[in-house]
Amino acid sequence: EPGFPAGNGSSVPRKTFRVLVGVTGSVAALKLPLLVAELLKIPGLEVKVVTTERAKHFYCTQEIPVILYSDEDEWQLWKGRSDPVLHIELRRWADLMLVAPLDANTLAKLANGICDNLLTCVIRAWDLSKPLLFCPAMNTAMWEHPITARQVEQLKGFGYTEIPCVVKKLVCGDEGQ
Repeated sequence: EPGFPAGNGSSVPRKTFRVLVGVTGSVAALKLPLLVAELLKIPGLEVKVVTTERAKHFYCTQEIPVILYSDEDEWQLWKGRSDPVLHIELRRWADLMLVAPLDANTLAKLANGICDNLLTCVIRAWDLSKPLLFCPAMNTAMWEHPITARQVEQLKGFGYTEIPCVVKKLVCGDEGQ
């Protein structure tokens, strides 16, 4: 695995393992500061975050102690043909991508190949030899809609790994997945 020692007892310094976290507009995005804080406790892990504009509604950007990219960064970086393209640079940088939470809207976009923001462009360009984990998070009624299971299966068919949702009391007051 990239970033981990060979296990042969050599004293070769360990490379950092780079995790790119994608966050979308589910209310579960309010846990982004906690997620990043927990990831940063893992020795040798380097973390960057790509956020959708809607996700920003649920957390305070000042609470994120790592580089946070959003749509405007993609367009500020690129001015001409020889300039780097952010969504390609991020896919090259990362050893693993974790999309947490993955809202219903972005799930639908990914399942259908739509790439209309920085996050969906990174995922559309993702190197399929690297792991991509996704954590669906939406209201139970949305989760139980028949299209959701099809879209989750579509992502799994691309080789992405689902981290299943949990049953709990939702922000809206409902109990469910």
